[in-house]
Amino acid sequence: MSERPYVLLSCAMSVDGYIDDAGPERLRLSTPADFDRVDAVRASCDAIMVGAGTIRADDPKLLIRSAARRERRAARGLPADLTKVTLTASGDLDPESRFFTTGDSAKLVYAPPAAVPALAERLAGRAEVLDAGDPVSLPALLADLAARGVRRLMVEGGGGVHTRFLTAGLADELQLVVAPFFIGDPSAPRFAGPGVFPQSPGRPMRLAESTRIGDLVLLRYLIGGARG
Repeated sequence: MSERPYVLLSCAMSVDGYIDDAGPERLRLSTPADFDRVDAVRASCDAIMVGAGTIRADDPKLLIRSAARRERRAARGLPADLTKVTLTASGDLDPESRFFTTGDSAKLVYAPPAAVPALAERLAGRAEVLDAGDPVSLPALLADLAARGVRRLMVEGGGGVHTRFLTAGLADELQLVVAPFFIGDPSAPRFAGPGVFPQSPGRPMRLAESTRIGDLVLLRYLIGGARG
């Protein structure tokens, strides 16, 4: 078993790099065809991860939607759904969120030690809460996932989580879908925040694929010594 899973970051953004607008409703940047592509990518992984902020803002299910893909996973002896993973600094998670209430897969919550006791009590029967250091250590989180048999981890945001993986040099692949419009609102969330990125002009990512999906484009980058 590798010391960490292969980490695939997945995101849709506007041409100017925003993943949402500042309105109260979630902005859909993708199309049904792209949602189906993402579903296929999910089905190829063992675990799926979002940050606690994404759970609070979007209330995602993070399930594999296609019945055929679920059946193919079952035929290979795999769970129909992926292990769900999140990390939180504050412990502010609602046990009634769909992250916890949908799907039969394991749900793992990584938190700093001070937040673990109360969070474990609040999520009892819904998720396993794990001490991952203060601040939460991505290498420790990934090592624990690897020990649980996770070989491929799909990370679906939000921007803060993507930034942490990229700046830490812990991402192997980036699947970035670009929507054909601008947001232009500096108060809206972006794909990545400020940071010191190893993926610099002197160490660029490698474009492995570019695919047109209607008026969207998928850019699939391999990062550093990706182990795909």
